[in-house]
Amino acid sequence: MQRNLQKSLAFFAILAVINVGNAQDLRNVEEPKTPESCTSLKATGGDDTEVIQKALDSCTEGKAVALSSGVFYSGPLTIPSGVSLLVDSGVTLKAIPDPKLYDLGANTCGTLNEYGVGCRAFITMQEAKGSGIYGKGTIDGQANVTMTGKNQTWWDLSLAAQKAHNYQNNPMLVKINKSMDITLYQITLINSPFYTAAAYETNGWTVWGLTILASVRNTDGIDPVGCQNVTITRCYISNGDDAVAIKALTAPSRYISVVNIHIGSGNGFAIGSETNCGVRDVVVANITTIGTLTGINIKSNYFRGGTVENIVFDNFCAIKARRPVFLDMKMNNLQGPNMPVFRNITINNMYSLTKGIIALHGISSSNSIEATLHNVHIAKGSTYSEYHTKITGEFEEDATGTRCGTFGNE
Repeated sequence: MQRNLQKSLAFFAILAVINVGNAQDLRNVEEPKTPESCTSLKATGGDDTEVIQKALDSCTEGKAVALSSGVFYSGPLTIPSGVSLLVDSGVTLKAIPDPKLYDLGANTCGTLNEYGVGCRAFITMQEAKGSGIYGKGTIDGQANVTMTGKNQTWWDLSLAAQKAHNYQNNPMLVKINKSMDITLYQITLINSPFYTAAAYETNGWTVWGLTILASVRNTDGIDPVGCQNVTITRCYISNGDDAVAIKALTAPSRYISVVNIHIGSGNGFAIGSETNCGVRDVVVANITTIGTLTGINIKSNYFRGGTVENIVFDNFCAIKARRPVFLDMKMNNLQGPNMPVFRNITINNMYSLTKGIIALHGISSSNSIEATLHNVHIAKGSTYSEYHTKITGEFEEDATGTRCGTFGNE
């Protein structure tokens, strides 16, 4: 019985890639090709910030600066429009953990306050077109290393903020802002002090074959924020927060495909909580989560609310998820003028193999969660927290076994 189930699921997974996987990204996305190098650099063993930045600034459009040998240490870097950074196999680029290097001018980077926006990112792409980061090497945010002039790490600061109920001023690892046709390919990103890879108001973002590792809160893996035409595929993510979080804080997020993702720890897959400008036309297919807090998570509230619609989850495997499905329109009961709306949400071919909590929290009978379930199987003994919902289909309590087949290239 289990063998037949796995064969069936593998078949569904193939169909998802062919028919669904890239359907919502309006581009015709193919596996990226690494650009030719304009120059090749070897690590000096010291601070290589100036050397790397000078090479990036003088590189010909369409080509890449290759870090070809050694361990590089650097402060913040900016990748210009049309230029890429290539980190070769066996090479590591390490972010120097000195808050002064990342400070935006108010001397708040590396401290706690009520805002948490005092640092620039380690790698920035600003209003760039056709830029990217490539290679089988590693970019290390060194958030687990004691900061210069401090007695704590970036991650210590994050935990201190949680206890103090305020915000840490930590740098993102990779930040993309108001750009077009950006690519992250094959690179390994580890130990980010804050969000690992986040794109804001960007049209055309391909994230292919990444490995992301972190272990502390607010180290989101991949965040499209107000983006459109995004494909995230063939990635392995194990972190301390959302593996992928689609948000819409200052612009709509739409036409997004998340396909063939394996999530090792953290909070799982998320939409929200910032849905102010609306999230729609999203396909999430061939996903495996193991040991995450949630499997499928759509979250918002009156403070960050907006419309979330036309969302399809297809071939989703949740193993040891405490909340396999968590759709919450009242997250933390935050109040404000922004009404959240969740509608036309479809979950197809989902298997949750260990019992957990199924939570569906709408706002009222006139503003309910509207979702359709088809072939959704959960472990017997799971519990339910449900109110103000309009659900077509049902959760079938018959999921067994320890694997779901080939979801997320498991």
